[in-house]
Amino acid sequence: MALRACGLIIFRRRLMPKVDNTAVEFLLLQASDGIHHWTPPKGHAEPGESDLETALRETQEEAGIGAGQLTIIEGFRRELSYVAREKPKTVIYWLAEVKDYNVEVRLSHEHQAYRWLGLEEACQLAQFKDMKAVLQEGHHFLCSTVA
Repeated sequence: MALRACGLIIFRRRLMPKVDNTAVEFLLLQASDGIHHWTPPKGHAEPGESDLETALRETQEEAGIGAGQLTIIEGFRRELSYVAREKPKTVIYWLAEVKDYNVEVRLSHEHQAYRWLGLEEACQLAQFKDMKAVLQEGHHFLCSTVA
């Protein structure tokens, strides 16, 4: 059975017109272990949690950003399936916008750094093809949706 994890692709918009594609910045966290890869906050479900509850809890634990500080964007949900540490893994992501552009990010011991990045830079750091694709799809969704 595949491991199941859930997370949020967190973003903020600079105070520019929403049609400006450079206004969207994504939050990526750098893992403290392994290859020190960069991803949005994510993690495994605890018993009784829904997928979205897992994503919100993991975001609070890994980045210090609580559910009340976020707006979940309706209509965007992506599922990635890949092999991690020789085991199949499924990760479900939603888009979430921070309500405060200057929100404080507080990393857990699981991460050593964070960055707010435009799409191109985020894709360069993301390394994995599937993660790049989800960031691109999220960006396209945001730029083609009237908020």
